[in-house]
Amino acid sequence: MENRITSRYANILLDYWFKRSFGNESGKRLMILTLREILPEVDIEDITYGNKEHPNPFPDSHGVIFDIECTSSDGSRFIVEVQLARQGWFMERALFYSSFAIQEQVMRGQDSYEFMPVYFIALMDFELHPSGDCRFVYRYNLLDIKTGELMTDRIGYTFLELPKVRTISDRSTNLEKLCYALHNMTVLRSRPPEMAAEIFELLFDSAEIAKFTAEEKVKYEYDMTTERDIRNQIAYSREEGLAEGLEKGRAEGKAEGRAEGKAEGKAEGKAEGKAEERRLIARRLKEKGFSDEEVASILD
Repeated sequence: MENRITSRYANILLDYWFKRSFGNESGKRLMILTLREILPEVDIEDITYGNKEHPNPFPDSHGVIFDIECTSSDGSRFIVEVQLARQGWFMERALFYSSFAIQEQVMRGQDSYEFMPVYFIALMDFELHPSGDCRFVYRYNLLDIKTGELMTDRIGYTFLELPKVRTISDRSTNLEKLCYALHNMTVLRSRPPEMAAEIFELLFDSAEIAKFTAEEKVKYEYDMTTERDIRNQIAYSREEGLAEGLEKGRAEGKAEGRAEGKAEGKAEGKAEGKAEERRLIARRLKEKGFSDEEVASILD
C-alpha cells in the first residue's frame, strides 16, 4: 500500500488509536495525568483498566462497550468516551452508560445501595452547545432545582468540546492545551513550546507516526481512509436526501400548496438522508469487524 500519511502525528481520537494512547498499561501514566486535569477535585493516585464490554442484565436488552473504563485505587470509576461527530441523544447515552458502572457495584449481593463514585467523561470533537457559549467544559451533577443542593456526589458528568479551544498561550491551562492538542494533532508539525509539561511529552510521543510499527502504519492509513470515506458518504447522503426532499416538496407543493409541500418534502428528505447515513455507518462498522450488537449500540 502506498504510504499517503503526510502528518507527523496521528489522529488519536479515532477508536483504536485513542485506546492505544490512553487505554493500556503503557498509556496509564498519560491517562492518570489526563484524569487529574479533567477532574482536579478527585484524588487519583493510580488506576486499573476494566473490561470495556458490559452485558445488560435484563433479557433482550443490549449492553454497552466503553471506549475506556478504569478504576482508581480508592474504587472510583471513570468512563471515558470519545465522540467524533454530533449524535442524537448523546446526553441520554451518557446516563445510560453510567448506569452500568453503578449497577455492577450494587448487584454484587450487597444489601445496601452504596456505590463508589462514577465519573462519565466525554471528549467531543464537535460543538454540542451553541457557539456563542465560549465555555469548552460542561459539568453536570444531580442537584435540587430550587436550592442547588447536591443530591449525591457519587455521580458526575463532564463534557469537553475540543474545537472551542481555538488558540493557546503560556497563560492557558493544561486542560485548554490538552483540548487544543487533541483537536489539532494532525496539523501540528511539532509540540508547541507552551506544552512542556509531562502530560504533553507523553501525548505527543504516543501520537508520533514515525514511532509506529510497520503494521501500525498500515492500519492507521486504512483507518484514516475509512474515516474520510465515512465522513464523505455521510455528507453526500445528507446532500442527496435534502435535494430529494426539496424536489419532492416542489412537486407536492404544486398540488397542495408550495409552502406546505416544500416543508414536508424537506422533512422527508432529511429523514431519508439520515436513514441512509445510518446504513452507511453500519456497513462500514461491520466491515471493520464490529458485531451486530456493537453496531446497534453505537448507532443508538
